[in-house]
Amino acid sequence: MLRWLNRTPESFVPGHQQSESISERLPDIPVGKILRFDAKKLYAALDARRIERQMTWAQVAKEVGTSPAGLTHLSEGKRVVFPGVMRIFRWLGRPAADFTRASDF
Repeated sequence: MLRWLNRTPESFVPGHQQSESISERLPDIPVGKILRFDAKKLYAALDARRIERQMTWAQVAKEVGTSPAGLTHLSEGKRVVFPGVMRIFRWLGRPAADFTRASDF
């Protein structure tokens, strides 16, 4: 739907300033595939930032505005929910497009 609307996930977040950055654009995907958030890649980025900042998962969850359990479920590759996932992207300072993958329906 986002590709059809020619919008990024960030464009639905109140107060977001849409940039012309290529990195925010969602990638093209093959016919017969669907674009999904890559929970394991997102978890790895969260964990790297957590370690870099010497934080616990509880501290990260508090800053992000979610539960620690919700963050650790990402390590299992479970699906993420909008708009909660947008808080994670904002905390990381990275666009949603960095954490997408083509998947079977």
